[in-house]
Amino acid sequence: MTQFLALGIDVGTSGVRVAALSEDLEVVKVTKAAMDLSRGPRNDSAVWLAALSEALSGMLRAIDPGNVTAICVDGTSGTVLALDDAARPLGYALMYNDTVDDPSIPKAIAAVAPRQSAAHGASSALARCISLQTRTGVARIAHQADWIAEQLAGRPVPSDESNALKTGYDPIERTWPDWMPATGMDTRLLPDVVATGTMTGVTSGAFGLPKGIPIVAGVSDGCASFLATGASSPGDGVTALGTTLTLKLLSDKPIFAPEFGIYSHRIGDQWLAGGASNSGGEALAAHFPPDEIASLSERIDPEIPTGLDYYPLPRTGERFPVNDPYLESRVDPRPEKREEFLKGLLEGIAAIEKLGFERLAGLGGPKLTSIRTVGGGASNRIWTRMRTRMLNTPEAPVASGEAAAGSARIAWGFVKDRA
Repeated sequence: MTQFLALGIDVGTSGVRVAALSEDLEVVKVTKAAMDLSRGPRNDSAVWLAALSEALSGMLRAIDPGNVTAICVDGTSGTVLALDDAARPLGYALMYNDTVDDPSIPKAIAAVAPRQSAAHGASSALARCISLQTRTGVARIAHQADWIAEQLAGRPVPSDESNALKTGYDPIERTWPDWMPATGMDTRLLPDVVATGTMTGVTSGAFGLPKGIPIVAGVSDGCASFLATGASSPGDGVTALGTTLTLKLLSDKPIFAPEFGIYSHRIGDQWLAGGASNSGGEALAAHFPPDEIASLSERIDPEIPTGLDYYPLPRTGERFPVNDPYLESRVDPRPEKREEFLKGLLEGIAAIEKLGFERLAGLGGPKLTSIRTVGGGASNRIWTRMRTRMLNTPEAPVASGEAAAGSARIAWGFVKDRA
């Protein structure tokens, strides 16, 4: 029996990953290729293409290319590049974390952009686009995911509502807003934008792919990582327990609270909102090495609270769920037993997570109904039990930790809607 597949392509900061998903949304194969920095820096589009070619070649050796039904691409949020009239990149891209040097650019944006816009600041994608448009010969500007999809199609393709968000796109009105030209941005250089899941083109036969495979508008890499877990309904939450603590919640309405760094990505008729606390793995690492955390966790009873009221931070300042640049880490009093101190820290981070989801609900989001966990801390089952008890929310299984699998889910959504 033929096994039809959808491909998701994730272009990250360190490499490209390709995931093949079966019709029942099971990951069949993942291939990857690191960015070869001997070829150039991470913001060199030629480096992206080399990694894309390698990752796709590995995938097409492992599957039957004729069984691919659709392809979707995600990229790093806010990474943009300038193109000439022959679709050639003009210099290096400006990456998601690059800031513009000209202070007049964020000032011009601040003067006209609504408070809830994600385009504010020197590190916004809009600021980078305003800077890029000054390059000699620029004919248009594309987001990273758009440009990768363009290489598959052999012609320009529209952008998507997720990657366009930080460039100033209005996801509620679903258009480039009228205030943008007042920032100095020539909006004629920006791509058309379509809803995530919309067909934007077909493959040209490049990279060894058969001709005519539908290419589907994707999302940013962060949104793709969320979708990869299997979260799909309003109230589904995903916590990333890494260096920091990042929360994301699927909602049936947008949530905008820029004072907490909260914006909503539109994914079809749903919205993905989230916030990031400075607490997390770095706050734990200030007191315990990883091996000791693992060994001491085995001595902890997650069902009995310590009564400690910690707010662990790696340094002064917090952004979400409390917005206070002067907030100090609170990790006193300290019990004599090391495992009790660790338990208090884990409880403190769990309490921050609980407050974070309550904050999102208080800002108009749905009540948390399920929780999935990704990141290094997800492997600590004692901590997970402690968190689910405090959240009073059932833990749901994570379908995949690969962002590429999230993009492949979008591709399958297109195929099934068209059937």
